[in-house]
Amino acid sequence: MTSVEIASQPDTWRRAAQSVASFAAVLPRRGERVAVVGCGTSWFMALAYAQLRERGGHGETDAFAASEFPADRHYDRILAITRSGTTTEVLDLLAKVKGTVATSALTADPATPVMTAADAVAVLDFADEESVVQTRFATTVLALLRAHLEAENALPAGVRPLAQAVEDAQRALDLPLSSEVTGAEQFTFLGTGWSYGLALEAGLKMREAAGAWTEAYPAMEYRHGPISITGPGRVTWLFGPEPDGLADDIARVGGLFVSLSADGADALDPLADLIVAQRLAVILAEARGYNPDRPRNLSRSVILATESV
Repeated sequence: MTSVEIASQPDTWRRAAQSVASFAAVLPRRGERVAVVGCGTSWFMALAYAQLRERGGHGETDAFAASEFPADRHYDRILAITRSGTTTEVLDLLAKVKGTVATSALTADPATPVMTAADAVAVLDFADEESVVQTRFATTVLALLRAHLEAENALPAGVRPLAQAVEDAQRALDLPLSSEVTGAEQFTFLGTGWSYGLALEAGLKMREAAGAWTEAYPAMEYRHGPISITGPGRVTWLFGPEPDGLADDIARVGGLFVSLSADGADALDPLADLIVAQRLAVILAEARGYNPDRPRNLSRSVILATESV
């Protein structure tokens, strides 16, 4: 299932772009001060969007894990991302702020509590998944939000139009992965600006599906300690622009540098680059005898028990 869902992403991104106008009431308005919240993968997509929206001049934007939302801070809108529509921390937050701030939600399931917990909801049911591990829903949400910024002339300089990202996503599905990469024992993912959220998500995907040893950092922080674990048989994978001297530093300590979405004629959009990392997670899971559709210790949604009074 996971591999099929990964392969469907070019199509779901196109559908997201076509849905922007119909979801206008749910998406942030220009100039609003917005907090984007989620858990796990959804939080990482929130981090990426917050960077894109603020850099594009659409409005001040912060991203939080739903459990860490600062209740005393003022926002014009809270935008929640929740595939299942049942995540306890997201629902608790929406309940706490109801009536005090405009709330919106992006979800995959219209038959869940988030439909009444938020003031306005966009249902991306065409991107829903059977797998526990999120792939296409998360990227489709970010594709929708990118398409909205593009429609509002608020896409940051240097970020590709979504149509080009879709083309890159198609290429990412067929990009070969070397045996050096698939046979590596450790992976460090790096990103800058909005691509840092993608680096975090790549690391999570590898841990969830394959139980792999992964870490993720802002690219310029890598040389402030994390490079110490790099060496032969270990991969440093960069999303987005390449800091000066990074490749040389990785080569000096014997690591393998992967850079598919830096500047260049053949570079992928960073969101398409994430598809390659998703594919790698499935390859590693299957090589280790794991089921990437049903990872150990995970469920589709985290629903916490509440104490009765």
